[in-house]
Amino acid sequence: QVQLTESGGGSVQAGGSLRLSCVVSGYTDSSACVGWFRQGPGKEREGVAALRTRSGWTTYADSVKGRFTISQGNAENTVFLQMNSLEPEDTATYYCAIDNRKCGIEKASFRYWGQGAQVTVSS
Repeated sequence: QVQLTESGGGSVQAGGSLRLSCVVSGYTDSSACVGWFRQGPGKEREGVAALRTRSGWTTYADSVKGRFTISQGNAENTVFLQMNSLEPEDTATYYCAIDNRKCGIEKASFRYWGQGAQVTVSS
């Protein structure tokens, strides 16, 4: 059974930083794509960043380029999302997801999802 667990959410002031972690268990495909998504109040879930674990290839939404970084931990089952220069507009529940299909920030490409971590940015 595939399980994803996010951690590292919290409340920060604008301009601050947070690092989210996603720990994956039960997923055995070595060429996986891990994505981070977010859903703000009253908004659709949107893609933030994605990473192909075998190659290290990454992609980002325009709204977070230069501020967020997705990376793989030393433990192959962990992926991070480093978020710097946070803005109130970044307030959302953040989800990680994994699959082995087309790698990108389209939520339809992912079948397996975590429960989410709340990030709140105050002005």
